[in-house]
Amino acid sequence: MESKRSGQWNVQPVTAAGAVKSYVCPGCRGEVVPGVAHLVAWRADGLLGEQADLADRRHWHEHCWRIAP
Repeated sequence: MESKRSGQWNVQPVTAAGAVKSYVCPGCRGEVVPGVAHLVAWRADGLLGEQADLADRRHWHEHCWRIAP
């Protein structure tokens, strides 16, 4: 779990070998392409419960996550 100004977050790393799909990074709106290690993050303190938080998880570039509020 990580703390940011925006709250508590669960963060899971994805290895380059495990990155098999494309995603849009919410930090930069750029593409997280297959074969690039990145992070998946979701709220740990959301008001709508754990299932809603999991459903709203997002894939981030590692750099974008580090500088996100």
